[in-house]
Amino acid sequence: MKTINHVKLGIVILGSISLASCGGDKAAQQQAGPPPATPVSVYKVVSEPVTTVDTYPGVVVALDEVEIRAQVGGFITAIYVRDGQRVSKGQKLYEIDRTKYLAAYNSAKANVNMAQANRDKAKKDAERYKNLAAQDAIAKQRVDYALTDLANAESQVASAKATLSAANNDLQNAVIVAPLTGTIGISQVKVGALVAPSTTLLNTVSKGNPIAVDISVNQGDIPHFQKMKDNPGAIKDSLLTIQLQDGSLYTRQGRIITIDRAVDPATGTIKVRVSYPNEAGKLIAGMTVNLKVLNKSTENEVVIPYKAVIEQLGAYNVYVVADSNKAEQRIIQLGKQFDKSVVVKEGLKVGEVIVDEGSQNVRPGAVVKF
Repeated sequence: MKTINHVKLGIVILGSISLASCGGDKAAQQQAGPPPATPVSVYKVVSEPVTTVDTYPGVVVALDEVEIRAQVGGFITAIYVRDGQRVSKGQKLYEIDRTKYLAAYNSAKANVNMAQANRDKAKKDAERYKNLAAQDAIAKQRVDYALTDLANAESQVASAKATLSAANNDLQNAVIVAPLTGTIGISQVKVGALVAPSTTLLNTVSKGNPIAVDISVNQGDIPHFQKMKDNPGAIKDSLLTIQLQDGSLYTRQGRIITIDRAVDPATGTIKVRVSYPNEAGKLIAGMTVNLKVLNKSTENEVVIPYKAVIEQLGAYNVYVVADSNKAEQRIIQLGKQFDKSVVVKEGLKVGEVIVDEGSQNVRPGAVVKF
């Protein structure tokens, strides 16, 4: 019986201790109050003119470039230029064995002479028969035969001359000349090589000044580039600067000369060609470069420090300081980034206050101090 009383007494004592403990915690919490405000620095959203530099990978291309191919076949008998040499339009570059072409030309020329002699004879016969017919000395039918023979002889002369012209072209084409003034590349054939007409590549000649850079731009940027193309004065506001692979800048100013006729549906981009002076030959066709386009906005844009942006699962957020200094998380849509700032396309208004530094310690709904 005493044991049972002792147990009941212990339970009562434990219960009293628990109640006292719970009451103590609640009292402590009430005495401590709400959690302290999180210290942060803030930024007041503004709008300002924005200048960004857009970088596009580009390839240097020659504006005038011609592949040298033979129009007649045969063995190369002579090469008149060195690889990489400067050549002038009409200058001799290669020669193909002319033996058979010269023989064909001489044969065609002889055939012309023969056809002309036959024509002259037929013409004299026709004149003679016409005179005799006027005197009723021969039948008129004989005159008709003579005129027919003359017409056939004239046709033979024309055919022989056409053959002579073709033979002369082949003979002339056996000597290959430069189609333009520029720089010739490395020869693809040696003396003694057999070349086929229109198929064998002999060499390439290209002009190096002016030269161009081709870039691919997003279809959404077409109006901007079209404006630069149509308005030469816009170049002053949107510089087109080449950065070479060694990091140096090509200082000559370029101008847009061509925007391609169609957008590539596979990539959503369009080709833009920018021309540059290249007197010193610093730009070489085939080089890969970066084209830096200075892009100035026509209107003020909302701008915030990039460090204020929080990326979560592919979305971009900032903490906006609302009433009672409570931090509210808001999704924003970013534009172009420049220096340490970024353009905000949607989600913020001018004059709103956002958390600039210390956002890593802030939770949605928390009170901040600054």
